[in-house]
Amino acid sequence: MNEPLTHRHWAALAAPKVAPVIGTSTVLILGRIWNANGAEHSTGNAVLMVALAAGAATAGAFAATGHGGGGDGVLAGTAFATSGALALAGVAGYADGWSLPILLWSVATAVAYGIAARYWRTDRRTTLAHHRQTEVRREDHAHVERVEALRAGAQIEAARTGAAYAEQLATALITRATLPGYDPATLTRAGLPQLPAIDITKEN
Repeated sequence: MNEPLTHRHWAALAAPKVAPVIGTSTVLILGRIWNANGAEHSTGNAVLMVALAAGAATAGAFAATGHGGGGDGVLAGTAFATSGALALAGVAGYADGWSLPILLWSVATAVAYGIAARYWRTDRRTTLAHHRQTEVRREDHAHVERVEALRAGAQIEAARTGAAYAEQLATALITRATLPGYDPATLTRAGLPQLPAIDITKEN
């Protein structure tokens, strides 16, 4: 049985592709808004953002190593992304021009797309593997159904053949019994095999 095909909306397909640039652009815009509201050349705000970014990076490093060397990739990626966002916001808020924030935004966007591309490739391989497994299972089920259909057809045909043979045999026995001069006792004395229809004839 064929599974129904689902078509995703173009917005759902495009959302993962534009998410990194939307994320970094949002951080840049918020940083510049913060800059316009008193964060420009503010040492205290800069120290705060550096501390937060360093803390997030440290948490990402601990999450990546984990206990026994096996870390949590999702948690580590989230922590490093948070650290980068805080660093970008800090620079955008502290700097007095657009050159350094735009440069850092470009680097952050490129890094975000590099990380996202890795997950996209993994997701694509997983999707293709699942699709191939589904096709294999579908072909196996279709083969089993075809074999069962052929087997059932052969059984039906054998039953029809047996019924037709029995009908023909019964017709032949009835026709023989109605022939003039037919004497089953003579056939028995001659040593010919006695047919089951003799009892039916005697009953008649």
